[in-house]
Amino acid sequence: MTAESCAATGQLLGTVLAVQANFYRVQLNREDGEQRSRGAEEKLELNTPLPLCPSAPLPPMLLCTRRTRLKKIGQQVMVGDRVVVEEPDWAGGRGAIAEVLPRESELDRPAIANVNQILLVFAVADPPLEPYQLSRFLIKAESTGLDVLLCLNKSDLISQEEQQQISDRLLSWGYQPLFISVQNGINIDQAASYLSNKITVIAGPSGVGKSSLINWLIPNANLRVGEVSGKLARGRHTTRHVELFELPSGGLLADTPGFNQPDMDCSPEELVHYFPEAREKLAVASCRFSDCLHRDEPECAVRGDWERYEHYLEFLDAAIARQTQLHQQADPESTLKLKTKSKGQSQYEPKLETKKYRRVSRKTQLQDLQQLYQESEE
Repeated sequence: MTAESCAATGQLLGTVLAVQANFYRVQLNREDGEQRSRGAEEKLELNTPLPLCPSAPLPPMLLCTRRTRLKKIGQQVMVGDRVVVEEPDWAGGRGAIAEVLPRESELDRPAIANVNQILLVFAVADPPLEPYQLSRFLIKAESTGLDVLLCLNKSDLISQEEQQQISDRLLSWGYQPLFISVQNGINIDQAASYLSNKITVIAGPSGVGKSSLINWLIPNANLRVGEVSGKLARGRHTTRHVELFELPSGGLLADTPGFNQPDMDCSPEELVHYFPEAREKLAVASCRFSDCLHRDEPECAVRGDWERYEHYLEFLDAAIARQTQLHQQADPESTLKLKTKSKGQSQYEPKLETKKYRRVSRKTQLQDLQQLYQESEE
């Protein structure tokens, strides 16, 4: 659907910025915002009172509900969706979503559509940079198929030599980090240039400065900022729901709820392709077996001396355990069960035959004795 066809039917095009309960905050396209201003001026000519100053341009924003028809067909409305809005109430700032346009991309966590890139934000200190945690976030970001940008905040807390060491290390991983400092305003303009005219999801663990960065890029966002826990050296969660914010230079930025360990929901066969250094090895040579998992198979092109290979093996074990669990759920007659041991480690063990090993309850034993007594009396 185009802007021209919408204009012919009195409908509007917009982007969903936030979803709360059964309401959707929709930012209209620029041309539709001008249409709203013209509609307001027409009402002013008819002496219809408006809550806004007639000389000021009206912001292209509506609070919308979803048409019952969309609910019946199971059409979900997500943050980032491009939607068709009808029956706008200019004075009340209300409307109704009549259609959801096809999505270019879709993320499940966070639930957001039409994203162009992911901005990962980590801190180099307070809390300290954890390579394993960073690797886990990078794998999750790579699994989306979107471009990945990496910003390292609080760079003012470490020396230039330490920055160079971290940069060289991440270059071997396949990433060129951008060192920033929100507090001192270092390289913030350069980070903003990467976000222009795109929909970007910002992610990372709690306490690394995501909300502070958004407040710097978008002064009217006014996000709540949390402090780092002294005991755990981790940040406290401050973002509670997904919301898109408009950047002054154009584009939209989505803040996401902070979490320390993203889910690893890829298959064992897909995992290796989310490591840029492993992709580089596979581009030069191929493994002997097409189903190689790059552990102990002979003539493997990936297995070798690269830093994150140990991370790969740990993530591979988690992916295999997840796949086995999914197969077990799909097959109720499976003879394996998942058992969690200390330190969060899990492994599969044979199930016991319930009828053979379960102890008969005393109530059942008493009932059996009563039945035998009655039979003997007869």
